[in-house]
Amino acid sequence: MSRPPPRSPGPSPVNARGEKKDLTMQFADIQEAHDFLAANPEVRSIELFLIDANGVPRGKLLHREELLAVFESGRPLPSTILGLTINGEDVDETGLVWDVGDADCWTFPLPGSLCLQPWRERPTGQLQVSMHPTLGLPATPADPRHLLARVINGLKGDGYHPVMAVELEFYLLDRERAADGRPLPARQMNGTRPQATQVYGIYELEQLQPFLDDLYDACEAQGLPARTAISEYAPGQVEITLEHRFDALQAIDEGIRYKRLVKGVANRHGLQACFMAKPFADLAGTGMHMHVSLADAEGNNLYASDLSDLEGDGAAGAGTLLRHSIAGMMATLLDSLALFCPNANSFRRFQANSYAPLAKSWGINNRTVSFRVPGGPAKSRHIEHRICGADANPYLAAAAILAGIHHGIRLQLDPGAPIEGNGYAQATEFLPTDWLTALRALEHSSWAREALGEEFLKVFLAIKQAEYRQFMGEVGEQDWRWYLTQA
Repeated sequence: MSRPPPRSPGPSPVNARGEKKDLTMQFADIQEAHDFLAANPEVRSIELFLIDANGVPRGKLLHREELLAVFESGRPLPSTILGLTINGEDVDETGLVWDVGDADCWTFPLPGSLCLQPWRERPTGQLQVSMHPTLGLPATPADPRHLLARVINGLKGDGYHPVMAVELEFYLLDRERAADGRPLPARQMNGTRPQATQVYGIYELEQLQPFLDDLYDACEAQGLPARTAISEYAPGQVEITLEHRFDALQAIDEGIRYKRLVKGVANRHGLQACFMAKPFADLAGTGMHMHVSLADAEGNNLYASDLSDLEGDGAAGAGTLLRHSIAGMMATLLDSLALFCPNANSFRRFQANSYAPLAKSWGINNRTVSFRVPGGPAKSRHIEHRICGADANPYLAAAAILAGIHHGIRLQLDPGAPIEGNGYAQATEFLPTDWLTALRALEHSSWAREALGEEFLKVFLAIKQAEYRQFMGEVGEQDWRWYLTQA
């Protein structure tokens, strides 16, 4: 039996040796567990989960009596848990399997993550954990949350505090499938299945009221800042925005937990919430838009500027900082694409005139570009990053976005003139639309090795290359339909 490590560090800003701690990775105080157990005597099980490279929650279902020990001494999880494919299979090349004997790696609870799962039939708790910086080795460098925390710390070290929000689209589907296996949009309250796009349709939202009511109630119970609901650009497609947070790590934590919640509530209603980037060839893809700005330590928006301050040689002050940020994301876009679009299906989303951007482009109040600066008052100025599919891991996507911003600021890069009008028609430098090219760009990127780290890249690329080989090795219905009799 594995021997537990020492007690997790408490909220003090220094450790036992008097060294300054990384406050971004501070773990929860045991008082949270005492308060939760006292307030919820009916809870007998707690879902403990960690987020892997694919954004998949993996972990264990604990009994009530085990909870305090997790807060006191952590909980071991096997090193292989951070070296799995999207299908949950070990990847030897990660170095987290036989090379380290599938070692126990200690995880600790994240502050504020202990809550109820309102969608469960029986009262059940939920607790998110992350690898300990040292006790979690050798798996710690592969923990996506650690990567994001490190990138955030780098920005803060230069006086920039990233502010972020996550905007996730999803399809609400029936468990029932069509005769050919095609997924089907969920039936509405009136018993019919939606057929028309009806973007921004109010009636379509009304028809989802039982699901949406439960979803908002569950978000409130878990402290998630769910805001506006929108009927998106396809039958059964929905978007709900989350409030921006001054603490970018908190914003992404909430995006992760929101995705878990949406799937849970949908399942309770006999439905499936699908975050696949392109589940239907003939319908809109599903994106994850990331909203980002930089603030000072007091929370003042360092991007705050009039829109006229962003254009060309007239850029000044905050407008200059914002332009550097966009230029950095543009310069690192190809190198980051495998993080924004991590799966084979991700690239099916990129089609002209689909609101999924295809090029290194930016614009002001323009949804045909990759990096959009929305209108509104100067104090609200921020960048909307529109590349990611909803299948991207929010931790990794945010890390790449922020690292790109930092790159642009450090080198004082310039993005050129903003696109006016149709960005699809004016595109000159297109993104690759295949998985392998994106993976190779990440593999050979000197910027990524420096910004994201060699150890993380080794694990991530090993996983994705294994998935690529497996995906390409399968022969399926399309192969037979195209080639069985004609080749």
